[in-house]
Amino acid sequence: MGTVDSAKARLRRKKRVRKKIRGTAERPRLCVFRSARHVYAQIIDDTAARTLVEASSLSGDSRSTIGKKGGNKEGAAMVGALIAEDALKQGIKRVVFDRNGFLYHGRIKALSDAAREKGLEF
Repeated sequence: MGTVDSAKARLRRKKRVRKKIRGTAERPRLCVFRSARHVYAQIIDDTAARTLVEASSLSGDSRSTIGKKGGNKEGAAMVGALIAEDALKQGIKRVVFDRNGFLYHGRIKALSDAAREKGLEF
């Protein structure tokens, strides 16, 4: 019964966070999701309802380098670096960080720190 309660709590936190966060064309939203085995990140323009950049521990080119590390901090850091590089290629430098209801530590923090190191501003 604990997992159901924690999932509900995450969704409550997600609603609370999303009330305040909106991605625009000038400053899109960097949304992060973590499952037990993988980490996913998207940069979204909410005004156009469009995903501009995406990266995950499952995406084609990164899958070979990340391998089975998708569920740990090292894999999350690789995904953060990958999404930052792709965003900078498309001219996206500033984003709003959406932790998607997850607590800001562990893999979520590792992903955001790696994205900051590669040049994303948030």
